[in-house]
Amino acid sequence: MSRLFARYVRGMDAPDAVIAGPARQAELLASGALTSRRLTEETLASIERENPAINAVVRVLADEALAAADDADRRRAAGEARPLLGVPIVVKDDLPVAGHPTGLGSRAMVHDAVQDGELVAALRAQGMVVVAKSTLPELAIFGFTESAATGVTRNPHHHGHTPGGSSGGSAALVAAGAVGIATASDGAGSIRIPAACCGLVGFKPTHGTMPGSGGWHGLSTQGGLARRVADSALFLDTFGRFPTSLTAAAAADPTPLRIGLSFSASAATRAAPLDPVVRAAVEGAAETFRRAGHTVTEVDVPYGIAAKALTVRYLAGIRDGADGVDRPDRLEPRTRAIARLGRPFRPGAVEWAKRKGHEWGGRVHDDLGVDVLLTPVMSAPAVEVERWKGKGGLATVLSMNAFYPYTAQWNHAGVPAVSMPAGTAANGLPLAIQLIGRRDDDARLMALAGQYERSA
Repeated sequence: MSRLFARYVRGMDAPDAVIAGPARQAELLASGALTSRRLTEETLASIERENPAINAVVRVLADEALAAADDADRRRAAGEARPLLGVPIVVKDDLPVAGHPTGLGSRAMVHDAVQDGELVAALRAQGMVVVAKSTLPELAIFGFTESAATGVTRNPHHHGHTPGGSSGGSAALVAAGAVGIATASDGAGSIRIPAACCGLVGFKPTHGTMPGSGGWHGLSTQGGLARRVADSALFLDTFGRFPTSLTAAAAADPTPLRIGLSFSASAATRAAPLDPVVRAAVEGAAETFRRAGHTVTEVDVPYGIAAKALTVRYLAGIRDGADGVDRPDRLEPRTRAIARLGRPFRPGAVEWAKRKGHEWGGRVHDDLGVDVLLTPVMSAPAVEVERWKGKGGLATVLSMNAFYPYTAQWNHAGVPAVSMPAGTAANGLPLAIQLIGRRDDDARLMALAGQYERSA
């Protein structure tokens, strides 16, 4: 048992409540056992204590957070009862927070945001307390969190390894026990990869369900990173638009499902070899699902031209992001090189790629005869920091794509997918599995994730 979870099971004073997660925090706040002011103070203290080793914070918003916590306590005293009222949260620095720059991991962003972004405004309306902004790689491009603007963010499980990206700062802070939940966005794996690197639950919902989503021509969606399925479900339920309660689904086992076990990889060149320890974790999960009554059959996912059209959206999205910064001359050379790769893609090509992704995502499960797919998240546990340091734009994209060949296609498809912790490697780094559902079938996917969490 980790030090953090040992603290959790021994008691539930204010410091322990920081790592208990938002669902438990909400219960403590609703019962009067804890005030938002006290919880926020402890969260700020935890961030101050943990961040020097992991470098996951862009800025701490202490004064604003304490004022918001006091307001949440007043709202609760007046009878307001919202699901996450008074719960602290870290916001990834791709979301505008009024009065502060939206850094995007870049020296090229210098202007303060005039108003909160759509998701941040929703957080405030629900009474959540924004305590800090977290690091990301420049323009959220990479599956590792390193930039000229903020330096290297490190994995709390092993400081010599990456927490993944692009939501690496959010993942590192949650995994370190500095905060119970943090926002994350996913345009090519940026919720699921950090979750896999850091041993967290990373649920990417069906595209179009969460406020503030739609970047990179619809590839990107907003979500969160937490330790437990129940916490992810509560967060998504509070801010998303889902036909069925994800919180209720997380607590109930699904009816028997047809699960397709797949090691099919989609890479521009050749996928990196799958580490045997990752394969064993995925195969172990398959056995867990069989014991639970599901049918598990190995399948090959067809990654034809429709699936590979995601490259158009990805590179065109990076191009547009680079064009939209305050000071383009301050972008890192590697970022400018990748943006140039997107220059040839005109609006007609982007619309074609979006159609292909939607069509492929709508039929892939039916073509395979499955309800859910079970795959790796990445080719091995978290890589060492600075693995891609000094590489050029194209070389980084190709090498990174080879190591992370299991995630981006599901952004292109627009379907829900979740990274789940699946034990640890011999060196203590987390292992993970990925579950991929049909479009708009988030509740059934959440139910399967909850069942796996309880079983494994």
